[in-house]
Amino acid sequence: MLDIKIFTFNELQEKCSVAWDETGECVIIDPGFADDAEKEMLYGFIAEKGLKPVKILLTHGHFDHTLGLRKCKADFGVPVFMHPEDREILKGNEFFRKTYGMVIPDTDVETEDIADGDMIRFGNTELEVIATPGHTQGCVCFLDGKDGILFSGDTLFAGSIGRTDHPGGDYDKLMESINGRLMCLDGNIDVIPGHGPQTTIAGERMRNPFLQPFNFPMEELDEDSSDADDGLSAN
Repeated sequence: MLDIKIFTFNELQEKCSVAWDETGECVIIDPGFADDAEKEMLYGFIAEKGLKPVKILLTHGHFDHTLGLRKCKADFGVPVFMHPEDREILKGNEFFRKTYGMVIPDTDVETEDIADGDMIRFGNTELEVIATPGHTQGCVCFLDGKDGILFSGDTLFAGSIGRTDHPGGDYDKLMESINGRLMCLDGNIDVIPGHGPQTTIAGERMRNPFLQPFNFPMEELDEDSSDADDGLSAN
């Protein structure tokens, strides 16, 4: 069974997760710690629990999710897994330095490529890679199908969706990813976003204002559209 500890890091309140099972092996997802105090929160927890980090997983390459990446990789000596479409974003954070006025450390580290459908294995656990481009071209989510947990990064939030106005963002792709890849998952799946509170797939189907028009079958939408057209013609 998967256990999870969620940390809130840096000025943008990014969520970094440590996930582990009964073997003690763990993965670190989106190490966005910005200073020594935040680093010690993460490292201290790992040491206290006696966990063994074996992989670092990135949902995408934005700076707020990778501020502690170089340090984390060096200290634990583990590989970093990321979709190759985000390699340039990971290396080039000049846009975000200028936009947010933050000092952004070097995050140009070697990464292992992952693709849609890959299985990330550690201990007795498997996380499925679900490609969800839109927030960035290389955005992915990680799904623990056995325990019903989705790490959604900045693709899906509680009551919201990832922004698409930064370089590499694409609103149409994001909506295709969410509706085509995530909303079809079991409603009971717990969602751990990259910012903000946790939610569920069912909760977002029912209450997320960005997704409400897509809750209806296409046939029903077509009928509603036809009725509306008839009414306008009659006037």
